Amino acid sequence: MRYLLLIYTPEPTESATDDVMLDELDAYNAYTQATVDNGSFRAGEALRPTSTATTVRVRDGRTMTTDGPYAETKEQLGGFYLVECASLDEAIESAARIPGAKRGAIEIRPIHELPTDATAEAITGAG
Repeated sequence: MRYLLLIYTPEPTESATDDVMLDELDAYNAYTQATVDNGSFRAGEALRPTSTATTVRVRDGRTMTTDGPYAETKEQLGGFYLVECASLDEAIESAARIPGAKRGAIEIRPIHELPTDATAEAITGAG
């Protein structure tokens, strides 16, 4: 089963030194390579800071945008991994190895696997 591992960490501060940033990058590179080597890696990306986010809502047919993330929090969604794991326990073990888990939180979301020929009626049972 595929799981999305969402990485929430405090916003970066200007006080982080280059050495700290390089250590963090090395830790992420090591985690990424380990998931590639064990065959569980499907995708992963780092996200730019929340100051670059745009939130979109459609109400009464009108598209509205606001600057910033969907919810104001002390932690930001900083990136994600999409991994293939045999169970939730295996996904938890993988999430615990993500470097950001030491100073933030990793949210695990199972992927709802839809058939490639899925229709709204087939998914909801309506029709």
